[in-house]
Amino acid sequence: MTETRRRLAQELGVVAGFDDPVAALEQYHTPPDLAATIVHVADLQGDIEDELVLDLGCGTGMLALGAALRSPTRAVGVELDAGALGTARENRRRVGARAAVDWVQGDATRLPLDPPPCTVLMNPPFGAQDGNEHADRAFLETAAAVSRVSYSVHNADSESFVGSFAADNGGEVTHAFRAELELPRQFDHHEAASEIVDAEVFRIAWGGAG
Repeated sequence: MTETRRRLAQELGVVAGFDDPVAALEQYHTPPDLAATIVHVADLQGDIEDELVLDLGCGTGMLALGAALRSPTRAVGVELDAGALGTARENRRRVGARAAVDWVQGDATRLPLDPPPCTVLMNPPFGAQDGNEHADRAFLETAAAVSRVSYSVHNADSESFVGSFAADNGGEVTHAFRAELELPRQFDHHEAASEIVDAEVFRIAWGGAG
């Protein structure tokens, strides 16, 4: 199992990050190892193969492309930033995913499409920027509305918030695990060359899904 995850991480190692990241959108490249872990866990739970997979705030496509390597019916990435979507299209060619992949420009918190119940994978903004507090809540609201099950990355110590939100919206946290994000220096407010940020990943079953 570990070897399968490592192989997926290697395949995702070719995915390029943001050419011109936007601080207000908290645009950070999802590490290949973290993406591989999320997709691998989702696949083991039966949430990828033969399922529609939606990547909310897909950035340059890391999670959508990881899912596309595990035989979904289709992977769809939704992203507000047109430049990031251009890179995502290039990344699909780099990865060589055989599954159908679509890229949709739009606000993931005001979803510009009406999908059937699906699997959501997302690494939403944590809401660390002034004026953008609780940004991950809006992404969870979208996931609750459209998904059968969702996987999302949040700041460390978010278990109480995510669990309460899920319970209030007909969902249940079924799996949770800790993760680390290595964030390179890419914005003016960053001081160190890179920073390790503790995070948590949650699987939420919505509307009675197992």
